[in-house]
Formats: sequence, C-alpha cells, structure tokens
Amino acid sequence: MPRKPRHFLSAGEAVSLIVSLALAFIIWLIINLSKDYSGVVSMNVVAECQIDGHAGVSSNSVTVSARCRTNGFNLVSERYRRGRRNVKVRFKPQDLRHGKDPDVFYICGAAKNGYTGSIFGEETSLEAFITDTMSFVFPAENHKKVPVELVHDISYRPQFMTSAPLKVIPDSVIVYGDEARLDNIDRVRTSQLNLSDVHDNIHGSLKLQRIHGVRLSSDEVRYDITVSRYTELRRSVPVEVWNVPAGRKVEVYPSTAEVHFRCTFPLVADPSDSFKLFIEYKDFVSSMGGRCIPSTLKLPRGVIDYRIEPEVFTCVESE
Repeated sequence: MPRKPRHFLSAGEAVSLIVSLALAFIIWLIINLSKDYSGVVSMNVVAECQIDGHAGVSSNSVTVSARCRTNGFNLVSERYRRGRRNVKVRFKPQDLRHGKDPDVFYICGAAKNGYTGSIFGEETSLEAFITDTMSFVFPAENHKKVPVELVHDISYRPQFMTSAPLKVIPDSVIVYGDEARLDNIDRVRTSQLNLSDVHDNIHGSLKLQRIHGVRLSSDEVRYDITVSRYTELRRSVPVEVWNVPAGRKVEVYPSTAEVHFRCTFPLVADPSDSFKLFIEYKDFVSSMGGRCIPSTLKLPRGVIDYRIEPEVFTCVESE
C-alpha cells in the first residue's frame, strides 16, 4: 500500500503558530502577574537622615525583609530592584534611637511601619516585618552651627510696614566640612528675596546659597513677613533722669524730645500717654561729657516703631 505523504507547515503557518503561542503566553503571564501574591521580600536599605553632627547618609546598608502582599508585577520588580542597587530611605530624626556606639542609630518596632512604601514600594501592603531592628552607622563629621541671613530687597506700599522682625525658620543651620573651611564661615545667606508694593502678610521659602566644599543641614528655609497698615503721630515727650541719688540733681538739655510714632491703623489710643523716655543716672555717670541716649519702657499697645529727635541729649549735674 502506498505511504501517505507527510504534511509540513509552510513558513507562513509556522510564523502564525509561533505568534499565537507567544500571544497566549503573554496573556497568561499578564493575567497571573495581575493577581495579588503574598511573599517574602528583601531590600537593601541605606538610610538618609539629618542628625546633628553626623553624616547625612549611613555608611552601611541593612537587608530588610518582610512578608508583603502585592501583585506579581510589583513582586518581580522589587526582587529585581534588590539585585540591582540599594534603596535610599529618608528617616525622620525622631524615629531613630541612639545605640551604644555614638555613631550607631537604629529603628525598631512600630516606627518602621511608616517607611513600608519607601522600602518596598507604595503598591505593596505590609503583612509583617521579619527584620525587627535596622541599625545604621552615621559617622561623626566636623560641623558648626551658624545663623541664616535673609538677603532681601523689600519695598512697602505707602502707609504699610513690617510690624515684627522678619522671621526665618530655621534661623540657623549646621555646616559640615573640613575644619579649615568651617573657620571661615560665620553665616549662611539665602537667595535674594525681591518684593515690592507689599501690603499684606507674606510667607514662602528660599533656597540657601551653596558654599563650595561644605554640606548644609538644610537646603532651604521658610520666611514670614508680618505687615500692618500704620498711621503717624508726632508728640513732644519729656526726657527724665531716673535713680538720681538723694541730694543730687541732673538737668537734661533739651528737656523734651520730638517723638515720631508709627502706630497700627486704626489708632487705639494716643501712645504718648504711656510712653516714657528716661536716662539712668548710672549711664550718665559713665557717659562721655554727659551726652546720653535715652531709653524707653515697653512700647505702648499699637506702636510699631518710633524715632526721636534729637537722638542724643546733654545732662548736667548739680547739687
């Protein structure tokens, strides 16, 4: 009996079959990876934290393991991430505890829960940490605390002014670097703040100017400007001498000062009713030729600023 001829796939049919199988596998893979799985995930963590007097990044990494629930895509991605590089996690200083070694800081217990997303990914649901304690080494560094100087050019709308000192938060930062560099740094300046026609409270943030060769504990600061509308008053106020010894007398020339008040609008009360200008007798005794600058008590309510004319008075003592 003659043998039946074999049927072979043509090249086009073979390609179609391979494509179909590949598509079927991809669909199967997508369906399965879309499902949620529970498994153990481990990540190598390097800590970042602003701890006064210490490096900003830990010199070691810690392998952190936990049982997590996530979809297959994230599970594969996280295991790939572990094999490729360390994960940097920024910790809050208050969450790290000091170890026995002055350079060792650790985090344990419930404090770790707030960093699950940073360690394992935001799409991951933590079931339980397997690693109980994470210990990081932050080497000590040369450092110096210096004030922050607000660099500004501010102009106000007529009849408006700042009613409190310009506030910078934080008002100081820690500078890290070689001791020789730190010796030449006495302040850190902000970037330029330019404002005009200011007539209301303003707040915002400013970058700090970089200083070559050093690291700052903060890259930016916040500023607050409190602004009030004011009205001006001019009053004549007597200048007194206080705590003059018995039997002595001190005369002041001129005996009164012209005081220019800037008061919040609307005016609450006449500030001159409770405003005092005085010279302490001991200041007169230690003065050069009896020339003295008067002082004042706490400013009356509603007074933002004042200036006096003249600024210096002459005192003459007699028996």
